[in-house]
Amino acid sequence: MKNMSPCSRRRGFVRVILIGLMLSACGAASAAYDPTAVRLSFQKVVDGLTSPLLVTHAGDSRLFVVEQIGRIRIVKNGVLLPVPFLNLVGAVSGGGEQGLLGLAFHPEYTTNGKFYVNYTNLAGNTIVAEYNRSSSNPDRATGPRRLVLRVDQPYANHNGGQLAFGPEGYLYVGMGDGGGPLDPENRAQDLSSLHGKLLRIDVNGTSPPSGYRIPADNPFVGRTGADEIWSFGFRNPWRWSFDRLTGDLWIGDVGQEEREEINRSINGPDPAGRGVNFGWSVMEGKLCFKPQSGCDRTAKQMPIAEYSHAAGCSVTGGYVYRGSAYPVLAGGYFFGDFCSGRIWSISAEASLPASRVLLRDTDFMISSFGEDAAGELYLTDRRNGSVFKLIGRRKQ
Repeated sequence: MKNMSPCSRRRGFVRVILIGLMLSACGAASAAYDPTAVRLSFQKVVDGLTSPLLVTHAGDSRLFVVEQIGRIRIVKNGVLLPVPFLNLVGAVSGGGEQGLLGLAFHPEYTTNGKFYVNYTNLAGNTIVAEYNRSSSNPDRATGPRRLVLRVDQPYANHNGGQLAFGPEGYLYVGMGDGGGPLDPENRAQDLSSLHGKLLRIDVNGTSPPSGYRIPADNPFVGRTGADEIWSFGFRNPWRWSFDRLTGDLWIGDVGQEEREEINRSINGPDPAGRGVNFGWSVMEGKLCFKPQSGCDRTAKQMPIAEYSHAAGCSVTGGYVYRGSAYPVLAGGYFFGDFCSGRIWSISAEASLPASRVLLRDTDFMISSFGEDAAGELYLTDRRNGSVFKLIGRRKQ
């Protein structure tokens, strides 16, 4: 952590007080989350989807579902609308780990109608583009798009794809290491490459030839390293999120041969994730990878939770529950595995390393978790083309 000025220390101290007041207001401070007390079940919201990869909201009661083939669908009043909100079929590459991968609504979407998508184009390269809501029909998008970011992809896998706006209003872009087994060019640790990174950009303006601006407090501004980089050392960060209460950053990073991992970066005097090295491909979870023994762990953030391939083969990062419908879930971070369908949780306030608790074995192919506007949690099941809502009850 960098040295702080007296002013930044004061801001951090005030933030701690404010978070404490919020936690007290919602009751989280008086009753810590206990995963062993939770009985988890699911309510089907909708089915009939094609390879759903994400469910999210635009600040109202609707749910927006990303289909890998290139469509964004709307669930409105419990019904899947027949006409897509946005249809990019024919513009995106499909299959495997390619396709339409991410969606984020601008923090001022209600007034400006802007939203952002992340997809691989027909050449297999990553595109982040801005679209707009139709002025005549809020359930439809309109063009033309504005190209924000393009990143060439050397291989067809490890594209990342998640988009999210952070607590300060900047857009974060999750990038995998570019693919190929074993990170062959060591891109995740290469600060001149955008692969294997979490990028942070300002989409509220442009700095030609880029379709965005660089926030002045990005960690590599004025230093060796690409200015867009916020965090680095990822293999394929498949689903990550900000805790809507604390601003803490939670990242699921898919492993290579041995370990699947969940990373947490606390939002404090330094914003969550700023300049953090999460280890790949020097490390796979807490294990040495390059080299397989005696690796340098210096200045590398260890995962808060990890599991071996005996429990699953591809982690799907999730969310901290901050809804109100199921108090027993409050303060729990929920995540799963794409292959095994298992769902675990840990306390958002757990010390490192945390003990994960298995909540359910399912037959879902869990491609993503998501939140609605009220903070209730959902998951997408790619196998059956469905969206489910997570329901939490206290064990009797």
